[in-house]
Amino acid sequence: MIVVTGAAGFIASCLVTRLNAANFNDIVVVDNFTSERKLANLTGKHLREYVDREGFFEWLETHHQQVEFIFHLGARTDTTEQNRDVLNVLNLEYSKQMWLACCKYQLPLVYASSAATYGSGTLGYSDDDALLPLLRPLNPYGDSKNDFDNWAVQQPAKPFFWAGLKFFNVYGPNEYHKGRMASVILHAFRQIQDTGSMTLFRSHNPEYADGEQQRDFVYVKDVVEVCFFLLHNRRNSGIYNLGTGEARTFLDLTLSTFAALDRTADIRFRDTPEDIRDTYQYFTQADMSKLRGIGYDRPFTRLEDGISDYVRNYLVPGQYY
Repeated sequence: MIVVTGAAGFIASCLVTRLNAANFNDIVVVDNFTSERKLANLTGKHLREYVDREGFFEWLETHHQQVEFIFHLGARTDTTEQNRDVLNVLNLEYSKQMWLACCKYQLPLVYASSAATYGSGTLGYSDDDALLPLLRPLNPYGDSKNDFDNWAVQQPAKPFFWAGLKFFNVYGPNEYHKGRMASVILHAFRQIQDTGSMTLFRSHNPEYADGEQQRDFVYVKDVVEVCFFLLHNRRNSGIYNLGTGEARTFLDLTLSTFAALDRTADIRFRDTPEDIRDTYQYFTQADMSKLRGIGYDRPFTRLEDGISDYVRNYLVPGQYY
């Protein structure tokens, strides 16, 4: 069996689809299954069992001998969450419990970290372990992810194989439920369909013109390919960046969305909301040399191609992956 936590969510549900495509059908999905909108992400998939996240460790105690691999992708992913108690419970303490269980039962583990750990990027975007204690995230969400990364590398007991993946700006199908935290592509698609225009955040940094803020946007299908690679290459444990290695502007992204819809571009700007203005990242770009160095050689999808696939094959027809 393969366990996937956060399975009704965006990235994890796409991973389940990738696993099913490779005939891995003995999948145990773990989540809080109370959200009807998220459950649609799992419709039609081949699954062994649904396990509520609150009862997972009790379930694992009984079934661990049947488990081959754990993908721990469940987390509180709202980057505007200010309740550190919630983040500590869901992102830090639950992950510690998962780590210790994998050590106890000798199970390989891949878990979700985040590029939010890099904060303003003043130290760059290298996934070298030596930088971990020096990173200063800009919000409590980033702190919770960085706290676990630091805790993990300091543990004397480790799973025989483990990898933490620092996801950069992931976009793609199965994020319909994410609301404000959905990718800018989904917001652009909805705005363009509704109004014919798209409004981006104005730059409040004199080094960047409006719309020229840059992020490393990575297609979710590439993300799950890396997870699949790690499932089959259980060597070289560590923390790895997962982006494309190329920063692109929000203007590039928005123009590509208009193009995928065959619409004339109409881009406007508004002030960045005050609650995120001071913690807004103006540039992110993953250093991908570490992952490449362990043998991952697949090319990453160009932004234009990823947006075209996402918009035309999923958003327009309202399909799931």
